[in-house]
Amino acid sequence: MTSRRRFLRASAVAAFGAGLPRLACAQQWPTKAIRAIIPFSAGSTIDIIGRIVTEPLSAALGQPIVIDNRAGAGGSIGTAVVAKAEPDGYTVLINASAHSAAPAVYPNAPYNAGRDLAAVANFGVVPNVVVISPAKGIKTLKQLVDAAKKGGMSFASAGVGSATHWAAERLRLSAGFEATHVPFKGGPEALTDVMTARVDFMCIGVSSALQLITGGKLLPLAVCTRKRSSALPDVPTTIESGYPDSDYTYWNGLLVPAKTSRSIVDRLYDETMKVLRLPAVIDKFKPQGIEPMPLTPKDFDAMIAKEIEQNIALVKAAGLKFN
Repeated sequence: MTSRRRFLRASAVAAFGAGLPRLACAQQWPTKAIRAIIPFSAGSTIDIIGRIVTEPLSAALGQPIVIDNRAGAGGSIGTAVVAKAEPDGYTVLINASAHSAAPAVYPNAPYNAGRDLAAVANFGVVPNVVVISPAKGIKTLKQLVDAAKKGGMSFASAGVGSATHWAAERLRLSAGFEATHVPFKGGPEALTDVMTARVDFMCIGVSSALQLITGGKLLPLAVCTRKRSSALPDVPTTIESGYPDSDYTYWNGLLVPAKTSRSIVDRLYDETMKVLRLPAVIDKFKPQGIEPMPLTPKDFDAMIAKEIEQNIALVKAAGLKFN
């Protein structure tokens, strides 16, 4: 064998060997606990849904999935942690449509929502519901809008740029009234102030509000969807109530750092899809009014990219200002 042939053969073996650790890592993943960051408070809609999914997903992957709630700044604080994490599959993000609103609200965020994170699996769509304290004496969405047009109305959210904030802004813009935004660290905290009538109303996921609604502590005025929610079939939609383009798609799903291995993304996607088809998960989703939104990782990424553009355009067109 000539020296040149020996050199080429040795180079090929070395190149193949260098790729083995990476390949083996992807094949063996996961070999330790996975941290799932939820950028909102415990008890929030995305927290409830995330925990429903991660329990059986942990069993399927054979490793614990540890929930880490990092609330604040409309989800951007926790999201930034994942965006900067090692793309090794051991730090993942469970987020909602606040993710695609963040660039419009936080243009100087320390991460790029479209480039620094990759979508994996969409858990489904949750209806937002407009709720108010019965003590307010308002029984319909029209009555709420009429009262708001007289001035002095306030609405709560789980933070600037959260899905709860965005849904209320869409309703406010469609109905043509002004209201003071009162952001909280998370949905449960915001609901407490609405329930006690310190803040007038809120648009929040059915998952978070349903127990308070059935307990008579909150009154549902409308759902922010194009069709009625199976969880609240007698409650009209905001569109039915006369406010076009007031619906809001509140998706929930799983994302990872953008450079995560495709084999890990595919494994996460496949196992999550299996979990979402489990009868036990479907049964837990039903009372929450969660509707399926099956998307491939590629289609999920494309939807997020489109929403980012739409949200930036909406903020500019409406002249919204965020501090």
